[in-house]
Amino acid sequence: MADLLLELLSEEIPARMQAKAEADLLQALTAKLKEAGLAFGAAEAWSGPRRLGVLVEDLAERSEDVREERKGPRVGAPEKAVAGFLRGAGLETIDQAQIVSDEKKGDFYVAVLEKPGRAAADIVAEAVPAIIRDFHWPKSMRWGRGELRWVRPLQRILCVLGGKVVDFEVDGIKSGNETEGHRVHGRGPFKVTSWTEYRETLEGEGHVLLTRGARRDLIAAQAKAVCEAAGLELVEDKGLLEEVTGLAEWPVVILGDMDPDFLDLPPEVIRLSMRTHQKYFAVRDPKTGDLAPHFVVVANVEAPDGGKLIAAGNAKVLSARLQDARFFWDNDRETPLEEMAAKLGSITFHAKLGTLADKTERVAALARDLAPKVGADPDLAERAARLAKADLVSEMVYEFPELQGVMGGYYARLQKEPEAVANAIRDHYKPQGPSDAVPTEPVSVAVALADKLDTLVGFWAIDEKPTGSGDPYALRRAALGVIRVVLDTNVRIGLEALMLEPMASIHLQTDEGVKTAVGDVPWSWLDDDEKENRRNLSKPRLSDLLAFFADRLKVHLRNEGQRHDLIDAVFALGAPQGGAEGGRPTAGQAAPAEAPRAVSENNDDLVLIVKRVEALGAFLDTEDGANLLAGYKRAANILRAEEKKDGETFTGEADPGLFAQEEERILHSAIAEAAASAGAALDREDFESAMGALATLRAPVDAFFDSVTVNAEEKQVRRNRLLLLASIRDALRRVADFSRIEG
Repeated sequence: MADLLLELLSEEIPARMQAKAEADLLQALTAKLKEAGLAFGAAEAWSGPRRLGVLVEDLAERSEDVREERKGPRVGAPEKAVAGFLRGAGLETIDQAQIVSDEKKGDFYVAVLEKPGRAAADIVAEAVPAIIRDFHWPKSMRWGRGELRWVRPLQRILCVLGGKVVDFEVDGIKSGNETEGHRVHGRGPFKVTSWTEYRETLEGEGHVLLTRGARRDLIAAQAKAVCEAAGLELVEDKGLLEEVTGLAEWPVVILGDMDPDFLDLPPEVIRLSMRTHQKYFAVRDPKTGDLAPHFVVVANVEAPDGGKLIAAGNAKVLSARLQDARFFWDNDRETPLEEMAAKLGSITFHAKLGTLADKTERVAALARDLAPKVGADPDLAERAARLAKADLVSEMVYEFPELQGVMGGYYARLQKEPEAVANAIRDHYKPQGPSDAVPTEPVSVAVALADKLDTLVGFWAIDEKPTGSGDPYALRRAALGVIRVVLDTNVRIGLEALMLEPMASIHLQTDEGVKTAVGDVPWSWLDDDEKENRRNLSKPRLSDLLAFFADRLKVHLRNEGQRHDLIDAVFALGAPQGGAEGGRPTAGQAAPAEAPRAVSENNDDLVLIVKRVEALGAFLDTEDGANLLAGYKRAANILRAEEKKDGETFTGEADPGLFAQEEERILHSAIAEAAASAGAALDREDFESAMGALATLRAPVDAFFDSVTVNAEEKQVRRNRLLLLASIRDALRRVADFSRIEG
């Protein structure tokens, strides 16, 4: 057993690529070793600005010998069969095969193939060059006259197994046992023979912290310490911390000063200038919570003066950046948002959906419709929607696209717009990710929903939907944004009615038939018949969009910890019913006489669906719920078998006059009472009470199955009892399709 140490040293690797490359190298090397039959113990990888490395512990000296028996044709088989067997087994003559006897099949040939194990060094010498040549980088380059592609020019390959160099060459670069340390504090080179020597040398004399975790922890601790020493508080930024972790091999945190005159700029502008251009952390005054005129920078050297010159140089660069930002800020403030919005007509949103001005008109109309449903003032919602995209033409947003919406909010306040309008402009893109906050003010909710719904409706109307391999317009994120806003604010809206008219208005007639594009004439100009015609033409696409929302809601609920089968059980109620499992009636089957009340009536009310799923989960966690589910499964199984045998679906009321046992009468009465109570509870959206009403069926269902033979000899009695089982199925389907529930 020996340890394998591999290091690939290059020029600077982009910080964003390091973590994935580290994982990819570890996976590729261990996969090659396993494929070759080499046993090994633990394996770990590390990455930094200039290096990728892997340590494989306790690597076997040789791969295992392999013995394989390959069965051939029977003795006396045709020559072609024998010849094919010899070629496949790599034998020259049939005499090299063994003959094995079988009592049933007779004598047949067997080729015994023995493959001796190989030395670990030989396997590694083949594996590593192949990995390097095939390694995938998001971007790579060639240099000099070589053919190798790597993220940056590869300089050294260290490969040591059990203290000895594994010899190979990749594009003129020979493997060895030398590495380099920090460019300034301990470049080397250093010769090493083991992992321990490698780590101690680099982290000591070489001034290189090898692992991302060690550098990340050191930066976080030093940044907090220098801020506390100055009576300041670090503005945490996990994304920036991850990035600077990949920029310094020997990180040294320095607190710098910025010109306090720049603090009159919006804090988001200051932070983004620091973060985007300079990779600085912002700091705040812990007493006021406002930004302080300082910054934290991570250097890659230990300066003799403690970093004063470094801090001063960085302060000058930051001042230049902030001076540019001040220029944009001053210019933008001289232009009213209405003037900015007027320029949106020159910016194409999508070739088939018109300009940003067209989108603004649609969003404004939708926001006005939404306003009463979310408790917002319609005039304020429409005003905010008309100004929401205006800052896209501002100089500040051109320089910092991440500030779209944020700057619009500032400009709105400067021109004395109502606070609700300014906040809605600021927040209408939210949420943009799972950790992003959800707008909660009514006007903000109306505009945020209108903007995302218009995007979804528009792209569905032109048939530009996400695929399995891509979502270039971030439509999945838009749908999840709608879902989060609706659920977090408990907004009760029917998506279908809300989206039908906007989708119908994005419509154009051509010689090829009905196409979808920006409306050829304003919606308000159309007569009622044409509007209805366009609504009908839009319904298939709208149905598909609602199905997309259902899928996204399932994803959201699963991420929130809800059981997937309960989600399916609730959503299945919107599907056509029939048969024991709630599917479409098969040929020869009749449709149910009266379909149970289903979510199809409210399958676009996201809040209602979630409440139903939560209530169902709580019910099934009880003993009554679990036992009732078992009774349902038993009834459904019997019905499935008998409906298949009889070629019909059992629907309708059981005849009390045909009841022969008391358990039948009790169950029939209990079902009627439970169904009525559950229906009344569902009407008032009290799902807990609906589940409680169904729970009363547990005892009579158990008693029925304990005492009653369903398949009675008398045909009428048998059918009547099957109708009684069907009524159990229908009663439970009032709240969920229990056939979709596991257990």
